[in-house]
Amino acid sequence: MKRLAVLGSTGSIGVSTLDIVAGHADRFKVVALTAGRNLPLLEEQIARFHPEVVAVPDLENARRLRERIGPCGPRVLYGTEGLIACAAESPADMVVSAIVGAAGLEPTLAAIQAGRDVALANKETLVIAGELVMAAVAASGCQLFPVDSEHSAIFQSLAGHSKTDVRRLILTASGGPFRNWSLDDLIEVTPQDALAHPNWTMGRKITIDSATMMNKGLEVIEAHWLFNLPVDRIAVHIHPESIVHSMVEYVDGAIIAQLGIPDMTTPIAYALSYPERLALDLPPLDLCRLGQLHFAAPDSQCFPCLGLAYDAIRRGGTTPAVLNAANELAVDAFLHEKVGFLDIPRIIAAVVEEHASTAATSLDQVLAADRWAREMARDIIQELQGASYP
Repeated sequence: MKRLAVLGSTGSIGVSTLDIVAGHADRFKVVALTAGRNLPLLEEQIARFHPEVVAVPDLENARRLRERIGPCGPRVLYGTEGLIACAAESPADMVVSAIVGAAGLEPTLAAIQAGRDVALANKETLVIAGELVMAAVAASGCQLFPVDSEHSAIFQSLAGHSKTDVRRLILTASGGPFRNWSLDDLIEVTPQDALAHPNWTMGRKITIDSATMMNKGLEVIEAHWLFNLPVDRIAVHIHPESIVHSMVEYVDGAIIAQLGIPDMTTPIAYALSYPERLALDLPPLDLCRLGQLHFAAPDSQCFPCLGLAYDAIRRGGTTPAVLNAANELAVDAFLHEKVGFLDIPRIIAAVVEEHASTAATSLDQVLAADRWAREMARDIIQELQGASYP
């Protein structure tokens, strides 16, 4: 029986994780849950999975949750300290890191330092502090299992092969809803347009990242750290069908790929059960009905965020943390209709350009860079909209 702590249990990855747990109750037990402000859903999850401890963002929500679940419920914690306690102090064998954004870094790092295996869906952990995180993995002896479909595909395609035989990694990208749009078209994009992803059902922030292709840029940085390859050997191909989840090209010209329907259940289940595979009730991939698969190079003019991510990891140090923080603020401003779609890469580029990168040798340095970038991004957003930005 594998004991799980699920960080971000009310998000799309968290919900899918708990659906897998419910279907394999003989294999998994939930001992900790953390969530945002969706208390009704968290309350349902508590009643269904009976965790020992839960955490919410702040004291007010902790009080509300305690009132709702009564004295017989789990221990209720809050804030960053609560997240860390669930990740590192609960009796979990594996921590599912599914919190969106930079907020996932500290609890994920704490879980690794405590020797917990981690199923990593929070790509920002490696984007912000990849060197620190991978050093902590090596020191603790824990295992890091990728949950992103692209990194899971690479992980599976590398199985049984020597990394010295790898020529390059090829991450696939759907291209989002705007892959065939012109720059003039993109000027008019609304949040509703950008949230209409053609293939995947994801949270709001990651869906916007997919539309700008920043999500793929963050995945390039994540792949650099996960698989210890220079970014110049990590390519991105647009693949609108989202069937080939990613590929590994070997030095002899062979390419090994992992295919499947566009559904996050498979990579989540593989991370939870590795090295075994769980029987899942998913529709089969019918390649004969599909008929064709298409691939293309990314359009760097319409989607500059991908290039910004490559530049950030080449600069190294604290620059990826700054890139990520600026992106989070810019995406939030776009979702609240404070800036336009094409302002997102402009804000990010302006913040990164102002940053004097330093070596990311400590968590404090990384978090300081993150805070600086957020302040700078707020100032730029305020200038763009001519009003205060909270």
